[in-house]
Formats: sequence, C-alpha cells, structure tokens
Amino acid sequence: MKLVILTMLFGFGVMQHNPNFQHGRTTIVQLFEWRWSDIAAECERFLAPKGFGGIQDNDPKHRLCKGYSTTKESDRALRQMTWPPQSPDLKPIKMVWGELDHRVKAKRPTSVKHLLELLQDCWKTISGDYLLNLIKRMPRLCKAVTKVIDLGGEAISYSEYIHLGRVTEFKYGAKLGNIFRKWNEEKLFYTRTWGEGWGFMSDGNAVVFVDNHDNQRGHGAGGSSIITFWDSKLYKMAVGYMLAHPYGVARIMSSYRWNRNFVNGKDQNDWMGPPANTNGSTKSVPVNSDQTCGDGWVCEHRWRQITNMVIFRNVVKQQPQISWWDNQSNQVAFGRGDLGFIVFNNDDWDLDVTLNTGMSGGTYCDVISGQKDGNKCTGKQIIVSKDGNAHFKISNTDEDPFIAIHAESKL
Repeated sequence: MKLVILTMLFGFGVMQHNPNFQHGRTTIVQLFEWRWSDIAAECERFLAPKGFGGIQDNDPKHRLCKGYSTTKESDRALRQMTWPPQSPDLKPIKMVWGELDHRVKAKRPTSVKHLLELLQDCWKTISGDYLLNLIKRMPRLCKAVTKVIDLGGEAISYSEYIHLGRVTEFKYGAKLGNIFRKWNEEKLFYTRTWGEGWGFMSDGNAVVFVDNHDNQRGHGAGGSSIITFWDSKLYKMAVGYMLAHPYGVARIMSSYRWNRNFVNGKDQNDWMGPPANTNGSTKSVPVNSDQTCGDGWVCEHRWRQITNMVIFRNVVKQQPQISWWDNQSNQVAFGRGDLGFIVFNNDDWDLDVTLNTGMSGGTYCDVISGQKDGNKCTGKQIIVSKDGNAHFKISNTDEDPFIAIHAESKL
C-alpha cells in the first residue's frame, strides 16, 4: 500500500474525483524516492513558481513509520507544499497525492472507512501536534489514487475502484508508447479520438502518465513500449502530447538513473534504489547552474520542454480540443480553444504546413525550442495572422520535433 503522509492523515478528503488543485494548476509530479527536505526545497524554489499543482511521494509507511524521515523534515516539507513561504505572490502547491496499490490483496480498500482502518497502524507511529493541527486547518488538502494495473482482461478491473476516487489508467502510457515508437503499425493521427475513444476509463476517473516508477523498469504494465527518460527525444514528445491533451489528470515522473545491465532483454539492475551515500542513506538532490539536477537524479520535471508544457496545460485548462489537423501519418496538430496550439512531427520527413490555430493574431514564442523572456523569445517565433493562420516548419531531425504556443507566450 502506497500513500503520501498527508493522505494517511486526512481521511475525509482522501477519495474524491475532483483534484481540487490550486486555481490555475493542473499537473501532478511524482518525486520518486526524494527526501522530505529536498521535497520541501523543490516546492519553494521550483514547483510552486512553475505552476505545478500536486506532488506524489512514495511509500510513506516506509519513510515515516519505519523512521526514515524526521518530524522536522516532514514538517517543513508539508509546510512548503501546502502554503507559500514569506513571498506573498507565491501560490502554494496545495495538493499532495498518494497511491493505494490494489495488488496488496489483504489491504484492498472497499470504502473510505475501510481505508482509514488500514492506516491505523501507521497513524499510531506518527507524532507531533503540528500534523494534527494541519488536519484541522487544511480541509480537502490531500488526494489518493488507486493503483490498478488494468490493460484489459485482468482479474482486477479499474471499475472496482472508481467509487473510491481516481484510478491509474495504465493503458494510456502503454498505447502512447506504441504510437510514438510507431510499433504495430500505430500512427499518431489515430489519436484523433484519444481518451475514452480508445477504451480508456471515463475522463473524470483517470490519472494518466507516460511512465511510472514500476513500468520504467519493465515492471507493472506496458513492457518495452513504455517510453522513459532513457529515450529523451520521444519522451519529451509523449509527455508534451499528454500535457496538451485534455483527457484525465496528468502526472509526470521525476526519476533517478541507475546502471542498467541487460541480459537476454531483461535489466538485471532494475531493482536498484536511488543515489545513495556510502552509509546507504539517500543522497540529496543537487541543482546545477543550468537548472538540471546532478548526482544521478534525472528531474524530468525540470526539463524546459516538460516544465513549459505544464504551464501550457495550466493556460489552456478547461478549453476544448479544436482545430485538429493530421497528414494521415505521424504529423498532427490541435488547438485548445483560442488559448493554445501544438504541432507534432513524428514522421521521417519534414513538416511544412500552414494551419489555422484559432488564436488571436500576433507573434508567439514556441515554448518547446525556448521560452518567453520579457518581450523576447529564446526559441522559435510563430507569427499568427489576424485570421488565426500560422506557418509551421518542423524538421524530423530537430532536437525536439514539436512546437507549442499559448496565450501567455505571446510577445
């Protein structure tokens, strides 16, 4: 059973389908195996300013109930996650998410009451008046998602758990991986009906992701079709597609590297834990001058393309998908109301086309190749005419063969 500490503490807010994000935020990040102190620091220095809406940590029963985190560390982390520090213009992350693993048969929750009963043992090990006061002051702070590996045909179905709240949609990453890898004759233009049209659960029940801590190691579901940070070009495109598309509550992964050792197609080191000190303790997450992470931490959420697509998703929130275009192959484009537009080229040849974006006229900064910096753009500039048309040219050899513009990237 995997839960975030606040999920354990705040039963009456745990199982709801409404993500209850801070206004204008839309995306969860899974900080896999991060220390509480690093989570706290990341919330203040990066996640809150960049518009992230929720954090998922892993296995607090191991972290807290077995003494792997101090009250001081978790206290600071929770404070930074749930309200702003001294800066009055910094909005809080607000939401903390966790997972319930349906595979733990003896601990499958059947109701909110049952869920609380399952958490009593761990509850008893947690002390501190701050945590109890937090419960009283912060209603509907936490969410849990039930982790159900259901690719269709399994003995356990996601439909058994949607009454408790949102459920992981494992078919999402598996099928999206096939599409971007162009396996099994899949093509990107088939995703015109992406979402429920592909047999996924209803939009209001789903938590979607390209990869998670299990299937990026070949465990869980999806097999080798799952795209991870090891395939960075495809990964940025797949995550970009997920964040641009309106289906589900999106969760992105923040990982660490390990020394892979493939024997007969299986990684013999898929069990390896996070970067560690000589005494076995987890290393802190250092941030380099270019804002990437070091010491074995990947920090995909800090990659410019992914961070900027989190902002894109925030800007276009609740806008419908419109203006679909495709070339009957692996070049597609679509808009989100009049607030955003995205174009992908996953073919083996160039894209060169004029499309109607549905957006107001002006010059926009492409937030994939760069970003808006004052009244300048560090990447490509896209000129949208008064009638909403814009010309897009994307080489298949580009480092990132997709372009995204949104209302807040207008120069």
